Amino acid sequence: MNITQLQEGIRDINLTYLMLAQQMIKADKAAAIFRLGIGQDLVDVIARLTPPQIIKMAASNMLLCRFRFDEKLLLNLVTDYSKDRMMSQAHAAILMSAQAVEELA
Repeated sequence: MNITQLQEGIRDINLTYLMLAQQMIKADKAAAIFRLGIGQDLVDVIARLTPPQIIKMAASNMLLCRFRFDEKLLLNLVTDYSKDRMMSQAHAAILMSAQAVEELA
């Protein structure tokens, strides 16, 4: 994979993430804050972005989203395909809800 392909992939992920985030915020702001793991201020900024602003932000060479599975326990709970999958995912959601929301300064 060359640099151009990598940057195109990052742009596509960023664009998809921003568009999905806006849809989630419009549908249910409180749920979006929890699921996206971002604060109220950032939610308000994303909700107000115009299509040209989203395209410009998506063109960044940095991913705008990140994995929130900092702990091995959370990763295992989400990826566990046992017959108690629903329970493990519920447990992961409870643990993630206890984590502080990250805000960009």
